[in-house]
Amino acid sequence: MSLPGLPSSVRLVEVGLRDGLQSVPEPLSTAHKVELVQLLIDAGVREIEAVSFAHPRVLPQLADAAEVMAAVPRVPGVRYRGLAPNYRGAERAADCGLDELVVVVSADQEVSRRNQRLSVDEALAGLERIGELARSAGLRLVTAVACSFFAPARGPVAREERLRVVDAAVAAGSAGVYLAGTSGQEEPGEIYDGIREVRELYPGLEVGVHLHNRNGFAPANALAALQAGTDWIEGSFAGLGGDLWFPGDPSVLGNAPFEDLVHLCDGLGIHTGVDLESYLLAANRIVELTGRASASFVARGGTRTQLAEARWPADEPASGKG
Repeated sequence: MSLPGLPSSVRLVEVGLRDGLQSVPEPLSTAHKVELVQLLIDAGVREIEAVSFAHPRVLPQLADAAEVMAAVPRVPGVRYRGLAPNYRGAERAADCGLDELVVVVSADQEVSRRNQRLSVDEALAGLERIGELARSAGLRLVTAVACSFFAPARGPVAREERLRVVDAAVAAGSAGVYLAGTSGQEEPGEIYDGIREVRELYPGLEVGVHLHNRNGFAPANALAALQAGTDWIEGSFAGLGGDLWFPGDPSVLGNAPFEDLVHLCDGLGIHTGVDLESYLLAANRIVELTGRASASFVARGGTRTQLAEARWPADEPASGKG
């Protein structure tokens, strides 16, 4: 059932192979990663953030980026993304058959220093150089604005700080930006206002949102993003991943579960091109491969179809619970 003010379709970007697997200490084999890619494609996923070009000493879980890109299936309409944390990473990414190069710049000074060992000024200067490299390599550039709304050990991030990164991303030639809910403490009003403002300032720029679910607001934030006119929403299979560690139960420190996003869009009558039942094969497989419990509500609680088709056990009374 649709609601007023929502789009008829939205793009969903699967980031589990990068943002999810980088949080799992034990690396998956290249073959298993390629297997997961095939399951995603079979389910209708068409935008996959498959690799990262961080230094292998920093993220050994993703050290096989070039091997993964050499082995993934090439299917018409499927776009592969890779993340580069710096110029050296972008150089490695340029020759690996990517369609899109993602660069992350934090709007928060302290997070920038701790994650990339760069000030925001230094990161923005690097973004300009990476933009030049992406153009020469024929790669579509996407800039992620980390801590777009809220930063740990600080609180809300000012709109001027967020827009400073967006402005630099446009100047560097980015075809799209996404506002990242890095902390998992973002609220729907912040998401709505942030996306609307960027869309109004840069009508030709594609705008997405990356969601975490620490505070349980990921579905509400996704709905706010849809109302604001987001071009895409990012999530990870089984909610695999993490955010910056601060006090909290580790089981809630993950990305928005991709399957829950599909389920939400299906329930709102918004076309994604992803078949939920098929996608759950990939979500279940990542749980098997990593041993990490799923954070997804639809994976644990079932779909409407599954519940509708369930049958009462024979000769067993109802529990009497509401």
